[in-house]
Amino acid sequence: MSVFRNVVFIAAISGLLAGVILAALQTYATVPLILKAETYENAGGGHDHAAAPAAGAETTAPAAQAVAPAEEAEAWAPADGFERFAYSALANIVSGVAFALILVAVSEFAGGIANWRQGVFWGFAGFAVFTLAPGLGLPPELPAMPAADLGARQVWWTMTVVATAAGLALIAFKQSLPLAILGVALIVAPHIIGAPQPESHESPIPADLHHSFVVAVTITNLVFWVVLGAVAGAVRQRFMGSQGALRGSFA
Repeated sequence: MSVFRNVVFIAAISGLLAGVILAALQTYATVPLILKAETYENAGGGHDHAAAPAAGAETTAPAAQAVAPAEEAEAWAPADGFERFAYSALANIVSGVAFALILVAVSEFAGGIANWRQGVFWGFAGFAVFTLAPGLGLPPELPAMPAADLGARQVWWTMTVVATAAGLALIAFKQSLPLAILGVALIVAPHIIGAPQPESHESPIPADLHHSFVVAVTITNLVFWVVLGAVAGAVRQRFMGSQGALRGSFA
């Protein structure tokens, strides 16, 4: 049971640190781009409700008033500054711990992360599975950008993550050419199928702003995963040492 406690402890420490670092990076790299995109969204008339009464002379006042509560409900957001950073940091820490649990548990079944150097490689693998591969088909989006159906995107994202993880595992841990070829096929398959796309790609967001956002998100997530893996490896080496991996505890 101590192995499981250590796994949770390692995940908590690495997820906490990586989440805080990601929140700090986002404050300077991605948040300014999001705020800039919001100005384009507002200037471009992101809400078309005001134009509806002019289009139809039979629109009644109660119907127009009914729209206001819905708009107000959608308009809440954390205040700029510390409040926004705090919410972002909390979300990143929770996500960091969750991703760390996945990373540490999977690595334990594979023999465990021996040190921070191995942790860096595991971090690169996590980045490839959860950020790079899905991002090739579904790049990060800014406010006011069109998007396909949420359910379809979630299905494709999950399928891509599972296929990429399985493919990398076959390539890295199975010394077999046929299995390596199968691994490559699994990695490529979701992109051959293709990610769900919106009906139209028209957007008030400039292409260069979106490109900068995609680059910023990719780099910040790369740092997040490298820190997550390195810290997990360092903490595991410190507190577990040569203790048996999780795989052995099931034997």
